[in-house]
Parts: sequence; C-alpha cells; structure tokens
Amino acid sequence: MTTRRLTRFVMPLLLLTAALLGACTTVVREPARERVVVREMPAPVAEVIAASPGVGWNWMPGHWAWRDGGWRWSAGRWVQTVVVAMPPPRVEVITVAPSPAHFWVRGHWRWGGAGWVWANGSWVF
Repeated sequence: MTTRRLTRFVMPLLLLTAALLGACTTVVREPARERVVVREMPAPVAEVIAASPGVGWNWMPGHWAWRDGGWRWSAGRWVQTVVVAMPPPRVEVITVAPSPAHFWVRGHWRWGGAGWVWANGSWVF
C-alpha cells in the first residue's frame, strides 16, 4: 500500500517536473560564420638594381599593386625625388561582403609619383 501511494504521488510530480524543464529549454544557434576570401599579395619579386643614372636619382623599389582585376608587379626604377622606405601595412577591418561572389583585396602601399600612397582594401567582384 505504501508503494502504491508513493507511485500515485511521485509519478505525477516527476512528469510535471520533466514537462516544466522541457518547456524551459532554449536552443541557441550561432549564426553561420561568413567565409571571407582574401586575394593575398604575392611575394616580392627579386630585382637587380642597375647603376644610378646620375646625381639626384633615387631607387624606388618594385612593389605589387591591384590593377585590372589582379595583382600587378610595378618594377623598381630610378626617380628624381626622395624615396623613403615603404611604410608598414595598415590594419584594416574587413566589412561584410556584398555577396558570396565577392572577395577582399587587402589595402597596400603603391608609389604615387612623389611618395607612397595607401590604397584602401575593398571588396571586388
């Protein structure tokens, strides 16, 4: 008789507890992480530096620049302006891609005729 009473009161209590706990469960799903495709700049090209054409000429080293849908090597050359060392790359925040077909081109320094100019990174299709 005691077992019957225990079963009669405990079983409904267990079922109620299980139902309440099941109702309180929340499924948390993290948003799908976007896959960012980055077109990295190739390694620098080794260059042979020819003799200076004369006094006042400075060597501007070759470098990669993004042009016409790809990385293009801009060969080093002698220029008649002061050439400082290329600054270190800037830290950029990659924004959300406009579409899955876009890829990110990192920002980079390019020679602007009178000095180094920063070209911001951007999404390219």
